Amino acid sequence: MRRFGSVQQKIPCVFLTEVKEEQSRKRECQQFQVVATENVNPIALESNIDCALATEKLDGTCCYVSIYKGQSYLWARLDRKPTKQADKRFKKHQYSHKSCKDFTWNVKEDFKTVPEFWVPAHRVQHHNGQPVPDDHGHIPGWVPVEKDNKQYCWHSSVVDYDAGIALVLRPSAENEDLLEITMVPLADLLEQTLELIGTNVNGNPYGLGSKKQPVHVLVAHGSVHIRNPPPVDYQQLCSWFQDSQEGRVEGIVWHCNDGTLVKLHRHHLGLRWPDGDTILNARPVVVHVDGTIREYDITSKDLFTSLSQLNGHRFSRLQDIQFDP
Repeated sequence: MRRFGSVQQKIPCVFLTEVKEEQSRKRECQQFQVVATENVNPIALESNIDCALATEKLDGTCCYVSIYKGQSYLWARLDRKPTKQADKRFKKHQYSHKSCKDFTWNVKEDFKTVPEFWVPAHRVQHHNGQPVPDDHGHIPGWVPVEKDNKQYCWHSSVVDYDAGIALVLRPSAENEDLLEITMVPLADLLEQTLELIGTNVNGNPYGLGSKKQPVHVLVAHGSVHIRNPPPVDYQQLCSWFQDSQEGRVEGIVWHCNDGTLVKLHRHHLGLRWPDGDTILNARPVVVHVDGTIREYDITSKDLFTSLSQLNGHRFSRLQDIQFDP
């Protein structure tokens, strides 16, 4: 599996952006909208965006696989956020200066506490031994997913630490049009970031599973390619998102050859998401959770067991996956 850029920080927009004072389409409580201009971001130009690989931006929650307790573990994204008082000061500064620059944080006092084993994300800057918040006033980071932590029960459903495996959705090696759900050793995913998608994540835009039988899977970032993507041109991208079958995605993430990542979200263009069916949930999928389930001695993982009963079964659409009563 080719390794793509690891998502450890907020990814910049492929276009320069501006702030409009109108209700956000993405966050109900946000009274401003970040929109794309027609000017390509210099970061994208410097990284030769025209030669980058365009991949589907998936709507879930970001995860990371790294070592914990001496073995490969799934980590959940947990940004360290400011307290209410500190956030008020930060937003007041932003509003009066139209910028977050020159704002002084006291990391020890201004930020909420995080779990004991929380770690800042890669490339978070440090000053005097303390992590420096980003332009949004957050400190991106990770927390290990313990199997008995109810807060991360849906993360836990896709991993089995005793067996050292994870449930992954990916394009089939034999046929890129076909998706497959399969078991992958966690060790093979080390230092990669992935998106957890499914029934109980972000309103389930892909229509996976049901309340009675939830379905969640991990998707490696960069693994779902966009074929024949439009050039990085504002008008052509707007048309592609609205008129193309392939454009029924939350956004695009471009993986540049130098490792730089840039993205474009539908909300940057003033377009709704979700907006009807998606290209992902309409793709055919085959389940490859085979007889090795016994070898792994999985008894307590309902999702692994349920999927093993569908081994070899092909569904015409991802959202059609269902289990026998």
